[in-house]
Amino acid sequence: MNSSIRKALLVVAALFAVTAQAAYPDKPIRIIVPYPPGGTTDLLTRLIGQKLSDSLKQPVVVDNRAGGAAMIGSDLAAKSAPDGYTLLSTGAGPHVINVSLFPKIPYDPVRDFAPVTLMSINPLLMVVPASAPFNTAQEFVAWARDNKSKANYCSIGLGSPSHLAAELFKSMAGVEMTHIPYVGSGPALTATIGGVCSVLFDSVLSAGPHVKSGKLKVLATGNKERLASWPNVPTLVESGLPAFEAFTWGALLAPAGTPPDIVSRLQVEMARIFAMPDVRQKIEDMGALPGGGTSAELDTFTRAEIRKWAKVIKDGNIKAE
Repeated sequence: MNSSIRKALLVVAALFAVTAQAAYPDKPIRIIVPYPPGGTTDLLTRLIGQKLSDSLKQPVVVDNRAGGAAMIGSDLAAKSAPDGYTLLSTGAGPHVINVSLFPKIPYDPVRDFAPVTLMSINPLLMVVPASAPFNTAQEFVAWARDNKSKANYCSIGLGSPSHLAAELFKSMAGVEMTHIPYVGSGPALTATIGGVCSVLFDSVLSAGPHVKSGKLKVLATGNKERLASWPNVPTLVESGLPAFEAFTWGALLAPAGTPPDIVSRLQVEMARIFAMPDVRQKIEDMGALPGGGTSAELDTFTRAEIRKWAKVIKDGNIKAE
């Protein structure tokens, strides 16, 4: 093949690629959720997926692929064709915590994905039994220091954001506490309500109703700033831990190699969706804060989260069972 023919074919291929991307999307889009149906990530993805379908004029299908500490679905997305027709709706666990929690995972959260946008921030509440003798985070710290044999914390699972938030708190506050892991929010909340647990970090969606019913007390939130939905609850930053910040989050990703213009198109569409009042209200009703931001911002955020929780896992000698 001579050089002139080769150049002509390259030009044709380039034009074909540009035309194909300009027509995006021309078939249904699949969003893989690496969790079972019914959870916050699943509900949020279905909400966003419907809006995305309306704006792109193509069906958006949510594909739940749970299992393997959310690594099965994540790996499937990482190995999918980078054409914009398979996306991943993920969170802190599979995308930043698993990297340090497990000796080996089948994908690289930075190298194998193209970040699209942050979808949500899911605040954590620091809750204690309603009968607890402390009403502020400062009082809890003082009590824990005086009651080392009694102080413990429950979590919704080993290596979960709930677990790591408590480890971060323990380290920053300089207190000793025993970890009691449960499987899921339900059992952990029941144990905390019953006084088995001294303290629990859990999402607003799960723990909030029990606070409002009077079964639990909330001492603080893990966000840097007070939550509009909980304006009277101080942050742990206000409570004497100036560097404390812990929350869960959701993000939309594409496989690495997805054309930049498709990633940009998705990011712009997502920004428009997050600006819709009904979407914002529904996300807040889930106990979350609407996401947004650019692909570059999500990339920076992800790398920082990986470093942050890697240190907590190492310092706490936390290992996957």
